[in-house]
Amino acid sequence: MRNSAGIKEFRKRFNVSRETMDRLRLYDDLLRKWNPAINLVSAATLPNLWNRHFTDSAQAYFIAARDSGHWTDLGSGGGFPGAVVAILALEFSPRLHVTCIDSDVRKCEFIRTLSRNLEIPIAVHSRRIEDVPPQNAGCVSARALAPLPRLLGLVHRHISETGIAVLHKGARASAEIEAALELWHFGVERHPSISSPESFILRIRGLDIG
Repeated sequence: MRNSAGIKEFRKRFNVSRETMDRLRLYDDLLRKWNPAINLVSAATLPNLWNRHFTDSAQAYFIAARDSGHWTDLGSGGGFPGAVVAILALEFSPRLHVTCIDSDVRKCEFIRTLSRNLEIPIAVHSRRIEDVPPQNAGCVSARALAPLPRLLGLVHRHISETGIAVLHKGARASAEIEAALELWHFGVERHPSISSPESFILRIRGLDIG
């Protein structure tokens, strides 16, 4: 069952159009239909789907503030944040092209189904992140994928020289940043998550090998 309060809060917070909300509701329907078979998200999070997954993904899009170019999402899973970014981009930044990468063939087929049914363009690579040709993306995102020192190696492969990364991190964000700075050079902004009080969105730029 949908959380109607979560839906209303999402629309109020991000001020999106009726068409965007319709696409997100259809996303909700498709995810609930597919989830028992391929575990796109933890079943325990379904009652709070709009805050836990949709809002959590949407905040990354608005923190990134990209209006054009190429956005690459690493380890997209059930499409978070990549597919949500693609939906928002259709309304707010139609020149932004979104690519989702995940090694799970079934999850990639779900994202392709979203792309067809929601009529949103998403390029999908069903391969290991390390095996996909470098994307030269202006923005790279990842959510709950790997500790930051390792994650930045994956980001570095796919980010452009002037690109940014928006990375979801939990309560250990500070410790992960310290560990990553021993291996990498980068600037970082920490944005408190609006969907989880102990979490952050890291906006990283100037990434280079230390």
